[in-house]
Amino acid sequence: MKSISDLQVKIFADGADKAGMLEMYAKPFIQGLTTNPTLMRKAGIADYKAFALDVLQAIADKPISFEVFTDDFAEMQRQALEIAGWGKNVYVKIPITNTKREPSYALIRDLSARKVKLNITALMTLEQVRDTVAALDASVPSYVSVFAGRIADTGRDPLPLMAAAVELLRPNPLAELIWASPRELLNIFHADQVGCHVITVTNDILKKLSLVGFDLSEYSLDTVKMFHRDAADAGFRL
Repeated sequence: MKSISDLQVKIFADGADKAGMLEMYAKPFIQGLTTNPTLMRKAGIADYKAFALDVLQAIADKPISFEVFTDDFAEMQRQALEIAGWGKNVYVKIPITNTKREPSYALIRDLSARKVKLNITALMTLEQVRDTVAALDASVPSYVSVFAGRIADTGRDPLPLMAAAVELLRPNPLAELIWASPRELLNIFHADQVGCHVITVTNDILKKLSLVGFDLSEYSLDTVKMFHRDAADAGFRL
């Protein structure tokens, strides 16, 4: 099997805990970072802008994505332009629709024409990928985030869809496909297999990277030792 160093897919750290973000940023195999309002809320972030600017003081040389958080397209545009001004390495995450199911393509087209680097997020269909690529300015770097993990949650195999999405992005060489919301470390290898450009990975999965290629007999023994240790620590008796 491939080692992490042999993979072509870029690994981005996904999170909103500053200490965790900086820990991952320091690792050479992490080539970018992303966050979103849900992760920020779970991390207890109260001041969105202050948090983002604080993180950007320490992370200025790897791409990092921050998301707009309104349901109104005019306000999305205003937020996007402000966020884009926070740093040259900043990508602005725009949801593929608002909560009313209204598509974001007109906004994507406008912001991309203004040379704003975008990360279009929450895509789950090839139609969305196709229309997003059509709306993006091919001269501006961008990301197209397909939530492969959530697709898998519905019982569908995301691999064929992601492979097809790679092909849809070929006319725009500056647009990179992101395998978003992975559920297990194996998804990194899945993303690499289909030619996906980027995969966003949370810290809990990233911490398993040391297991890549680990001897399965040894892993079996480690598991048995864990069960034995936990039973003893629990003081179980029959």
